[in-house]
Amino acid sequence: MSESLQDILWILSIAMLVAIVARRLLLPYTVGLVVVGGLLAFFRIDVGPRLTSELILDLILPPLLFEGALALRWPKLRADLPPILTFSIFGTLLAMAAVAAGLVFLLDWPPASALVFGALISATDPVAIIAMFKDSKFHGRLSLLVEAESLFNDGAAAVLFAMALAWAEAGGHAPNAGEPALSFARIVLGGVGVGAFAGAAAILLARGTSEHLVELTLSAIAAFASFVAAERLHASGVLATVTAGLIVGNFGIFSPADRSFLSRRGREAMVNFWEFAAFLANSVIFLLIGANISITHYETYGPTVIAGVIALVLAARALAVYPLSLPFLSTRYRISPSEQHVLWWGGLRGALGLALALSLPASLPLRNEIVVVTFAVVAFSIVVQGLTMPWLLRRLGFLSPDPGAG
Repeated sequence: MSESLQDILWILSIAMLVAIVARRLLLPYTVGLVVVGGLLAFFRIDVGPRLTSELILDLILPPLLFEGALALRWPKLRADLPPILTFSIFGTLLAMAAVAAGLVFLLDWPPASALVFGALISATDPVAIIAMFKDSKFHGRLSLLVEAESLFNDGAAAVLFAMALAWAEAGGHAPNAGEPALSFARIVLGGVGVGAFAGAAAILLARGTSEHLVELTLSAIAAFASFVAAERLHASGVLATVTAGLIVGNFGIFSPADRSFLSRRGREAMVNFWEFAAFLANSVIFLLIGANISITHYETYGPTVIAGVIALVLAARALAVYPLSLPFLSTRYRISPSEQHVLWWGGLRGALGLALALSLPASLPLRNEIVVVTFAVVAFSIVVQGLTMPWLLRRLGFLSPDPGAG
């Protein structure tokens, strides 16, 4: 048996045992994976491959992003699009600026490194958030707001990261006039365009067949090919995969039967397959995150500094939620204070931030420090925020007092 196959079987076996125990203990499955992965690494028990940006971006993120976007139905999304876009665009910008400013003035970081870290850590990772809500059996408008905002926020953060890193690699010099606008247009419009083409091609080709396995394969090609093609074109792979998922979901899976481009069996197969694919991807990524968090050398910074960075990230997230909720108070898009608390505390960090941090070039000043504090923020986010989120939802009246209630 090859070593790679052994690693896969080992990881899946651990993940399934954690899932069974977590369900019985009424604990979030994802938090259990991180804790177990950390314990195994601490006791020097190999849990499989090291976490790399290529592993996350090429194998983990596409199915998770695609599955998350599949579930976003356009009518509901359109009903809350103004606050979703406000949080995901302006909120991400505010969070990035707040984190970068805090690092420059409080920790004396170089502006270029501070801005890059601010961009990558401002992504409220949909991988962690969607998994958390599934663990809590939480649905409704607030769930849609958090999940949709996290998906679009993910795309916005990836775009800002690309632009911030390009500026840092240019030595922090001001770009030529019009260059940022062209770069932004290429990254955003290119990503959306590639995703729209991949999603449309998948459902149009599926229209010519009634074989559900062919339809399922086409959706898989759309999920991965959109990400890869967009990245090759120096556009946003995140936006490409999200766009492809939105198109396949709204024009295929959840469109009325008489107007769907997919067969009934194909629609059922896609829902089941992508739910399974997301479960497997979550199992792998959270276990590996836990293992890598455990072996990260945090002595690079003292606990006071790491705690300060975590507090800064939380404060920046608050700045991205509470002030931006004010314009909607007297409109039909009103977001109550309780909902704002969930949006703030539910802004988990996870796979995307780690992938971006691990992809940083060695020449970037404080590159190793950025990786260390990113792991620290992610560890706090998944374990502390992830464990307390179900309690907060019950405390605010969004969940039944019985944790097992749906």
